[in-house]
Amino acid sequence: MPIYTAPTKDMQFLLHDVLAVSEQDIPGFEELDRDFTAAVLEEAGKVASEVLLPLNTVGDRQGCSLDNGVVRTPEGFKEAFEVMKQGGWTAMDCDPEYGGQGLPYIMHTAAQEAFVSSNMAFNMYQGLTHGAYNAIHAHGSEDQKQTYLPKLVSCEWGGTMNLTEPQCGTDLGLIRTKAEPQDDGTYRISGQKIWISAGEHDLADNIIHLVLAKIPGGPEGVKGISLFIVPKFLVNADGSLGARNALSCGGLEEKMGIHGNATCVMNYDGATGYLVGEEHKGMRAMFTMMNEARLGVGLQGYAQAEIAYQNAVGFARDRLQGRDVTGTRNPDGPADPIIVHPDVRRNLMDQKAFVEGARAFTYWGATMIDASHRKDDEAAEQMISLLTPVIKGFLTDKGFETCVLAQQTLGGSGFTREWGLEQFVRDARITMVYEGTNGIQALDLVGRKLAQNGGKAIMAFFDMVKDFIKENEDNAALKADFLDPLKAASKDLQAAGMYFMQQGTKNPNDALSGSYDFMHMMGHVCLGLMWARQARAAMAALEDGAEDTEFFETKIATGRYYMARQLPATATHLARINSGAETVMALEAAQF
Repeated sequence: MPIYTAPTKDMQFLLHDVLAVSEQDIPGFEELDRDFTAAVLEEAGKVASEVLLPLNTVGDRQGCSLDNGVVRTPEGFKEAFEVMKQGGWTAMDCDPEYGGQGLPYIMHTAAQEAFVSSNMAFNMYQGLTHGAYNAIHAHGSEDQKQTYLPKLVSCEWGGTMNLTEPQCGTDLGLIRTKAEPQDDGTYRISGQKIWISAGEHDLADNIIHLVLAKIPGGPEGVKGISLFIVPKFLVNADGSLGARNALSCGGLEEKMGIHGNATCVMNYDGATGYLVGEEHKGMRAMFTMMNEARLGVGLQGYAQAEIAYQNAVGFARDRLQGRDVTGTRNPDGPADPIIVHPDVRRNLMDQKAFVEGARAFTYWGATMIDASHRKDDEAAEQMISLLTPVIKGFLTDKGFETCVLAQQTLGGSGFTREWGLEQFVRDARITMVYEGTNGIQALDLVGRKLAQNGGKAIMAFFDMVKDFIKENEDNAALKADFLDPLKAASKDLQAAGMYFMQQGTKNPNDALSGSYDFMHMMGHVCLGLMWARQARAAMAALEDGAEDTEFFETKIATGRYYMARQLPATATHLARINSGAETVMALEAAQF
């Protein structure tokens, strides 16, 4: 069975040495001292490795089953869900008014990493519930909040988001689900939704579906979409469960991965629904939660890469094959462990450098969400809005790629079910698709986010990188290996932005054909910035006489690898962008 240990030392390093959370001027952060965060993360890691990890293979092999409209989750999932509920892990960052613990989102993010690494499919049940909680908390009426939020916070009730329909995914303006107003103020919801994660299951007493639908007579397209609460069981005035609503699970998708999570076809046959917020403003409610939802998917990308990497390292240390070309390292054995070979080292360094850089990037993003929500920091809101498609798109692309690299480390063993790597690859693949495919993330970044507010956020990003370099240019140890490569990569990114400004107005395809490269380029610059910040913190710790010198020296060496071997990819991406749309659009549709 695969192994997993939560990387709590690295988590603590990021929280305190790099991000200095307890020193930030964000309400609630002052309580995040080292002892408190260590206690929380150690316990989360224990739950992940002892409760969730053993069920990961079980969930993958058993999957979910549909029996007379009831979805049965894999063996052990119910008991594990009770552990999560009783431990308060479903309520960490939720509002205390509704039973939550009120911790900052950064702590929720760090704990979620351990849960996702150990069992991604299982964690989606509480993840979807958290998303429904967020939407109702932000846009629901006071009565709706009192009725639904306490049960969602505790996960006594589950939650979902119902967007996609058979004829439309990204273009939600094409949805056909109808919401017909009733005399009592409710709506009759009719239509079909597909690919609804956790749409039906046996883990909760009720499931609160948030459904996008159109009220007849409303505006065309996305401007006519409204959001509705449609519970599986209607809720009585005293909070008890009433009659079964007119909705059902029409089938389960047979998927490449995340078998332990029920992905449902949901049929609404005149179900009773309750409007959330204003009529025809459903997309506004949806976008409120998009930053957190997409950051969560980005986390899934690198969290799967983390567990894959851990198992690849373990295999590489034990697997004997060939001899080190510079001299035998295992003279008493028939061969040396494969970790001595340069190409295996390259493979593992690619994995390690990505995962640790991605973790830093995601945690940084989580602090911006906290700043936005807890102190109404407009600059933080604009920055995380800009970076969200990069976190989602780049980290899931690279996360999947890293899982494949880990699988490759095991050679033929990685292709078998016994070692677990093939499951990590399959599970990671969905992260590139849901919450908006990565191509859509790239288009959102280039087509919307760069120009938003007159380009204020992207200019602030460039200034941030420039200021960091300037503030640390006297640090000789940092300059050559970290600051100079970061400056070069940032210039590549700025050059790409200038190309879009100059060519995009003449031919929009010139900008859009380069959007995917721009997303990856920006991802590399963000990880370069994160590695420079990590290196600075590690160097400072060594100068201060830190005891764990190996950890900090390893951190610096890994960062050097990223800056030397990965960050130069920005030049390739720039060359592709500068080539324009001509070669991309050269063929007619019939020629493919």
